[in-house]
Amino acid sequence: MDPSRAFLKDIRRVVLKVGTAVVTRPDGKLALGRLGSLCEQVKELMENDIEVIFVTSGAVGVGRQKLRHRRLMNSSFFDLQKPQNDLDGKPCAAVGQSGLMALYDTLFSQLDVASSQLLVTDSDFKDPDFRRQLCETVTSLLELRVVPVFNENDAISTRKAPYKDSTGIFWDNDSLAALLALELRADVLILLSDVEGLYTGPPSDPRSKLIHTYVKEKHDETVTFGEKSRYGRGGMTAKVYAAWNAACAGIPVIITSGYATDGLKRVLRGERRGTLFHKDAPQLKSTKETSACQMAVAARNASRCLQVLSSSERCKILLDIANSLVSNEAAIMSKNEIDVNLAKEAGISESLIGRLTLKPGKIASLAKSLQVLADMEEPIGKVLKRTEVAVDLILEKTTCPLGVLLVIFESRPDALVQIASLAIRTGNGLLLKGGKEASYTNAILHKVITEALPESVGHELIGHVTSRDEIPDLLKLDNVIDLVIPRGSNTLVLQIKETTKIPVLGHADGVCHVYVDKDADMKKARAIVVDSKIDYPAACNAMETLLVHEELVHSGGLQGLSFELQSAGVTLYGGAKAAELLKLPKAADYHHEYSSLACTIEVVNDVNAAINHILHYGSAHTDCIVTEDQNTAEIFLNHVDSAAVFHNASTRFCDGGRFGLGAEVGISTSRIHARGPVGVEGLLTTKWFLRGCGQVVDGDQGVVYKHKDLLLENEASIGNLLSLPNGVTSLSNQTLNSRGHFYGNGCKD
Repeated sequence: MDPSRAFLKDIRRVVLKVGTAVVTRPDGKLALGRLGSLCEQVKELMENDIEVIFVTSGAVGVGRQKLRHRRLMNSSFFDLQKPQNDLDGKPCAAVGQSGLMALYDTLFSQLDVASSQLLVTDSDFKDPDFRRQLCETVTSLLELRVVPVFNENDAISTRKAPYKDSTGIFWDNDSLAALLALELRADVLILLSDVEGLYTGPPSDPRSKLIHTYVKEKHDETVTFGEKSRYGRGGMTAKVYAAWNAACAGIPVIITSGYATDGLKRVLRGERRGTLFHKDAPQLKSTKETSACQMAVAARNASRCLQVLSSSERCKILLDIANSLVSNEAAIMSKNEIDVNLAKEAGISESLIGRLTLKPGKIASLAKSLQVLADMEEPIGKVLKRTEVAVDLILEKTTCPLGVLLVIFESRPDALVQIASLAIRTGNGLLLKGGKEASYTNAILHKVITEALPESVGHELIGHVTSRDEIPDLLKLDNVIDLVIPRGSNTLVLQIKETTKIPVLGHADGVCHVYVDKDADMKKARAIVVDSKIDYPAACNAMETLLVHEELVHSGGLQGLSFELQSAGVTLYGGAKAAELLKLPKAADYHHEYSSLACTIEVVNDVNAAINHILHYGSAHTDCIVTEDQNTAEIFLNHVDSAAVFHNASTRFCDGGRFGLGAEVGISTSRIHARGPVGVEGLLTTKWFLRGCGQVVDGDQGVVYKHKDLLLENEASIGNLLSLPNGVTSLSNQTLNSRGHFYGNGCKD
């Protein structure tokens, strides 16, 4: 329990206000799953002898849905041609209130909990007898273990102002909840919203920070309020006003998210969630979460413990994690289902939900990738080059870990496992920050992985950053964190690059092209084009633009390719030429990453035009040519300046697992350090060892430099097998081909 929330351990009565944004989905329909979860939590609180008083919004929204449908059904075609005025809120409230209460009654009844309805207006509270009777009725209901459900009776309210009436006693359900908390002597008021709490600015702005404890003197000047809620009347401004008034009167208030399936319970357990309003706020002492610097330093120290382990011990850690993932598969999939359901209720795009979802067999696949990594050759301490600098002075260039990695990723929780496994294999410390849309899945995956780490290394090897407030501080730690790897949107990558001195590895866009040449085998072309687009449309290596040689217009190849894509459910947008030829809507921008079942198609004059198009509009990620002309293919392969360039193969092959890297931490379009899929080698740097026997430089007077390359162990073993010719002391890439054939000094195979 956080010390600032210590008062929660003694609470016995809670007023819980549920906002319209929690009650309804973005389309205006009721969020049944969310409300069901809230009712379940209320029952658990009641079983722990905590009295809960509900204040709910949503009647107007429910009624508006019903009346719009009724108006549509009763309108003639002529009536529908006229402008449709929005419906007045009072009849909407009258129609919607019964449906809203029926829903609460049904949900609570399923849990064997009784509920009751109490409708009030602000004028009711002007009567002292009403207030006294209200307290007696509510007390009786609570003694009978009945949940009172309050709502403002908007249908007959005489209040004129739609948002705030300074002459009234309350002006919306937030202020009604604050008033009831005072009248009914509640121990705490909880205002549930669609965001985590009060931010210093719009929650969607990465620069905004969550305020954990509101101090009026400190935060009045820093908080910027946006427009009122798009769902109800008030929004955050109304909540803050109501919360501050209640707190000044002695009722602590917490504004928090109503989206989490166990959020209410966690708040009442005293966790540091949401924004607290308290009359003694300036004096409250809060537990400081592990600071960004402490977390990074702990990861570095743990990585040094990892590095001193033997290769077999590090491999065993990976195998233990693989087994732990498999044994916890049911729990992981359950948490992922929660994230997916919440994402759907929040109206998140299908492509994002696709990345978020762990499909059947995914856990087994992740476990297998860990086993592949464990079976790989030991990457740490590998001698890359050995040189005899002078007599008895031997220099070795070896591989070593980078240090501490900060990986910020969105949506895909499976990335957490891949990144963590690569960090362990390469001896690096790791800090992970996943997207909030995958918070439940990321949390359990992090728990499963860190619990499999031996005590000699420690859980701190892999830090889990749960608040985006920590990111700006982490990006300042260029003296502790050695590499930042962002995996997400163009905006995310660019923001990170602009706000840190730490080297950044990644790619901003995945605008991948497939060029179908005039000499292409059209059967191959159709298969490659369709696979590149539909195998996983949300992936960064999916085709976003199809370029077609102009001769295929006359042969029917262009039409065949477009037909194949459309038959597979792909929406096509045309470039300047293709839009006219195929009667397609024009693409808004050639440099566009759809990340969905959509792509741009354009006609080009020849391979050189295709190359120029890719150089101008591509993102240097992955590009492909389909042709049977080897010379044309070589021109394309050598002139397209991308991290991965393919001939007659789907762009979807650009993946660490498919490249045989075991896993990937991401794909880089950088031209420094790693490029393309980044696996084990991309997370290593080099270290020099010099072994002598007392030599000194002394102005280079007594040193005879030889700089002679010496055989490495693997080269020596190959050399023994091949019986190297006299005078040959080392092998190089030029003298040893991929089949192990030696060439040089006039020798034959």
